[in-house]
Parts: sequence; structure tokens; C-alpha cells
Amino acid sequence: MTGYQIHMSQLPPLTSLKASLSEDGHLLHIELDHGRVNEMGSEQLTDWEALAGWLESADVRAVITFSRRRSRRGSPIFIAGANVTERVGWSDEKVRTHVRWQRSVLRRLRSAPVFHIAVVDGLALGWGAEMMIAVDYRIAGPGAAFALPETGIGILPGAGGTSELWAMIGVPQAMRLGMTGEKIDADEALRIGLVQERAESLEAGLDRAATMAAKVVRRSPTAIGAFKRAMLAGIGQTPDVRAELEAQAYELCLESGDAAVGRANFKAITSGEEVQWNSRRLLSS
Repeated sequence: MTGYQIHMSQLPPLTSLKASLSEDGHLLHIELDHGRVNEMGSEQLTDWEALAGWLESADVRAVITFSRRRSRRGSPIFIAGANVTERVGWSDEKVRTHVRWQRSVLRRLRSAPVFHIAVVDGLALGWGAEMMIAVDYRIAGPGAAFALPETGIGILPGAGGTSELWAMIGVPQAMRLGMTGEKIDADEALRIGLVQERAESLEAGLDRAATMAAKVVRRSPTAIGAFKRAMLAGIGQTPDVRAELEAQAYELCLESGDAAVGRANFKAITSGEEVQWNSRRLLSS
């Protein structure tokens, strides 16, 4: 994390996530280091919800989420599932409300107008595997392991693992993970498309993520957000609807003034120079 400082005055109040912001405010690192095994419970959901809302107006353009956490035996951990312990004594109605909240938080995080990269070098079970649905790009280290164990304890993946995972990896592979609870390693996750790259170590994965993030932070925040939202909104739509979404996103870049900035500074930009973009304008969700 060399070169990055924590600016709590700019970040929303967080109680369980370690967040550090680059000095220019364009890149956010989120380190998972909480609880016994980075389990996701109410405290963490509150933090993620706050971050997702903050990202809509912040000048952040890229996010890198990772974990250096290890178990007592030395095994690396990304997110080892939901915090089931906190649910002891809960009524069915309270669990239902909580899981709907989980789902809504991940969906909001998914639509945040930034390029979100997860570097996973550890256990990503249940909620940890579902977290892959909420980010834009996934890099797996040698210690990465993914599984959906929920059906073995009488429930099912309820934060996107049932409704969305199949769109990433295909119905047969989603069926396999959800019904068998089989744990897969980094190579198998890459083969089926659950992750996009395989790194030789956590540090190598973070370096690769930083390289991509550096490219993103030089670009128009309005264009980045509009591109992402138009693409996601077009999934499952007709060609006509997708074309209209693209048109609206393009026209937002015109209205924001960033298209004019790009035209006026075309040579400088293509030469690798940085330019000053306007404040982000958001495409309606």
C-alpha cells in the first residue's frame, strides 16, 4: 500500500473495512481484515452499502479489493462466507430481511460507476464467491479457492449465486457449484470463467490490478460510469433497447463536456499526458 494514505475525511465512516485512497482521490484500495475469517455480517454490509453510495459521487474511478488475512493454521482467506453466528436466535422473518439486504447491497455495489477489481488469494466461500458477481474483474492467486456450500446447510446461495452466477459461468457450472458444494482452485476458476486472470502470488495480482487501475484513472469518470451502466443495463435486452442505452450513454458524455475535453486534447491524451476532466455525471440506472 506504499504511496497511499487514509483520508477518513473524504471516505464515509467505516467500522470493519480498511479503505485507503490515493492522493489524487481516483483509486481506492479496500483491504478485508475483520472478524475471524473475514465473514460478512451486518457490520460489513453497512460498510459496503455506505461505500457503494459514496462511490456514486466521489472522484474514485477504480477500486481494488483484496485480503492478506490468514487463518490460525496459515491458510489464506478472502471471504469465508456470511456471518452465520450472528443469526443464532433470529426468526425466519429477520433472516429473510437480512438476506434481501445482502442482495440489494451487492447489486448496488455492482452498479457503482467505477472499475472494481478483486484480487483473490484465499478462501472465497459462499458470500465470498458471490462477491465475484459484484465486481468487474477478478484475479486469482495460487491460494484462491471458491465454493458455494449453502445447499449443504439447508439454504441456497442468496446474494446472487442463484440468480446471477449462471450468467458468468454458464448454467451447467453454476449447477455444479450450487448443487455439489464442490470447492475449486484458481486454475479451475479460470477455466470456467469465474475469474479472468491467474497470478503467481497475491503481490503479483495486486501489481496487475494496479496496472489496470492506472489506465482507468486517467480516463473520463463520466465516460467510465456511463459505459459500465449502459452495458449492465443492456444485459438481456433487445438490440433496439441496447442501442438506445448506448446512445443515451454517449450523449451524456457530450452533455458533461468531457467529449469536448477529449477532442481539444486528443494529441496530448494519445501521447500519454493527463488532462483535467469534468466532474462525473451519472447515467440513470
